[in-house]
Parts: sequence; C-alpha cells; structure tokens
Amino acid sequence: MNFIVREPLLDASQHLVGYELAWQNARNGDLPSDEDLLELASFIASQLNHDEHGWLLKDSLLFLEATPAVIAAPVVEELSPKNIVFRLTATDLAEDATRQTAIALRQQGFGISLRDAEDLSANSPLLTVVSHIEGRYPSALQVKSAQGGPKTVVRQINDWQAYDACAAAGVESFIGKLYLTPRAATGKKDLNPAQMTILQLMDMVRKNADVRALEEVLKRDATLSYKLFRYINSVGFGLGAEIQSLRHAVTMLGYTPLYRWLSLLLATASTQAHSAVLMQTAVVRGRFAELAGHGILPKNEAENLFVVGMFSLLDRLLGIPMEEVLEKVQLSESISQALLTREGVYGPFLALAEALEPDNGDVGALADALFLNPRQVNEAHLAALAWAGTIKL
Repeated sequence: MNFIVREPLLDASQHLVGYELAWQNARNGDLPSDEDLLELASFIASQLNHDEHGWLLKDSLLFLEATPAVIAAPVVEELSPKNIVFRLTATDLAEDATRQTAIALRQQGFGISLRDAEDLSANSPLLTVVSHIEGRYPSALQVKSAQGGPKTVVRQINDWQAYDACAAAGVESFIGKLYLTPRAATGKKDLNPAQMTILQLMDMVRKNADVRALEEVLKRDATLSYKLFRYINSVGFGLGAEIQSLRHAVTMLGYTPLYRWLSLLLATASTQAHSAVLMQTAVVRGRFAELAGHGILPKNEAENLFVVGMFSLLDRLLGIPMEEVLEKVQLSESISQALLTREGVYGPFLALAEALEPDNGDVGALADALFLNPRQVNEAHLAALAWAGTIKL
C-alpha cells in the first residue's frame, strides 16, 4: 500500500467543495495500474462507508482516477454515488462497453469527469455522458466558453490571478498548494476584535483562570459565545449532552479540550478572503497529527498535536508572520519549536500532516521516521477528513 495524498477543489466563491485523492506515486508522475486504483477505491470505501452513520464525507466530492476495469468492478457498489466522481479519458469512453457503464453510473448519481478535455469539440457526444470536463489553465476556459452542460474543472492553477480568471468564468478549480500563497497585501494587517478576545481567553485558559472570569470575557461578544457553543455541540465533539453555558462546557470538557476548541475558533475568526480552505486544512492537519500521535505519545501530548496542526496556518489566517503570532499567543516551547522549525517532539508529526497536501514533502520518509506504516497514515488521513467535515466552520 502507498500513501494517500489530496488536492483541494474550490468553486468560484473560494469554497472547498471536494478533493482529488490519489496515491503519492501517482502524483509524482507514475501511472497507477488497475490494481492500484482498485486498491485505492476499496480502501476509501472501507474507511468512509460507516454501517451506522453512512458515508462519512457528507458534502464533499471525491475525484478518483479510474479505468474501464475500475468502474466495472464490484467495489463501486460500496461507494457513495453523490460523493464520487470517476476520472476517465476520451479513449476510455470511446469503448462502447465503458461508455454504457459510465451512463449507468451517471443514472445512479455518480459523477464522470473527462480528463484532458481542452480539445473537446462543441458537438462531441461525450458531453451527454460526463458530469465534468477537465483541462489545464488557461485552455480549459476556452472549453467553458464554448460548451454548456457539464461543469468545467481547471487544473494547474499557479497563482491567484489565474484563479480569479477561473472564478470570473464560473468554473471550479483544483488549486494544488496555491492556498498557502498569500493574496497581494493591501496594507499592514492586524488582529480583529474577535481574534483579540479569543487570544485573551486562550491565555486565561492556559493560566487556569476561574471559569467566572472566562464567562465575563465571553459575555462581551454574543456572536463568539454562540459560535463556541455551536462548535462544542457539533457532531465532531461527540458529547452526549447539549452544552448550555461556558461553565457547563468546562465541567464537561476540562480546560485542555476547551483550549483546543478556542484554537478552532481563532481560525474561524479570520477575515481573509481565501480563509475557508485554510481553515479546513488547519482542522485536517490538527486532527491528523493528533490521531497519528496516538500510541506514540502520551494522551496529553497528542492533545498538543491538535493545537500544533491548527496553529500551523495561523500566520496565513491572521496575515502576520509566525514569529509575531507566537508573540501574541503564549505557547509551550515544544509547540513553538514545531511551528517555527518542524523540529522537536511535535515537529515531525506536523511535517507529515503537511506532506499529505500537494507537493509538500515525502510522506514515506516522514512516516518511516515516526515508525508509521501506510495503513496507519491513510486511516488517520481519511478519519481526519471525515472529522473535519463534521465541524461547523
């Protein structure tokens, strides 16, 4: 088994609508075999198709590279039709049997995406078969302007100017690691009032301040209180009783889990235009790092891994350098070291979480250093994606 990596798909409003999941060797240019692709589809089905809760990635699309053998395999029946888009080539769909299978899958609700469709003619019969057409930027925009029907998906977006051109055309885009690139600066940024309040609360929690003092701070911002309780009561937290007050929350949770929830809240208080994908990425990093640390580090250390993952994008979410972030947020030396250098106790876990994103490191080498095998990493990765989907951002 190889390692699963993901690439985010954004719509024209910069909302995260899904991912492409692939084996890392496929991302590096190696052509996956039918067996590789079947293994990926089967593993995804086993991890995301829950007997009690159904498909765990409720709202996200997953683009999976496929072949005629893959879409005809029994594993398709274990996948969620409304969430899965199979990527096929024109050569694949030129075969009558494959085309009929694709049509049948479309009738069930699956998506079929035509790869490398820049040269597709306006009267191509494939337009009646597929749900998406894919192409490289900027030639795919010409396909969009000439065609109706299937959604257009643009690949190889390298800068925000290109993304804006795609958004203006109303197309969806796979953006690689573009979300890690800041937009052009419009002047010196500073923390907004909500972020300042959250930082104050985090500092108070770190110092074990009395819960009544915490409540007094929260009462100054009704929106903040609402968001905190909404997060705590979300499915992602897994509490049996609804939380009605901060005092109740502290009683039920304790200060350490409350601190991690405040870190979530800090991320969601960003006013950056492209913060949605950053927030989701931060949540996935935090949850993955925490899950990867189970069994390796003590429980309290695994809790710190969540904070490390969440805070790894605070510099981009807040629009200030990480060194300045750490001046405003008092953290332990181990957490700060991980955020600044990816070293120390927590740093390798954060580096591994980052490597699951496009072109962001060698997952295999980083996993080996932590004595994690591919199955452990892939299970934690998909579990983190599912968990992040339950968080009401």
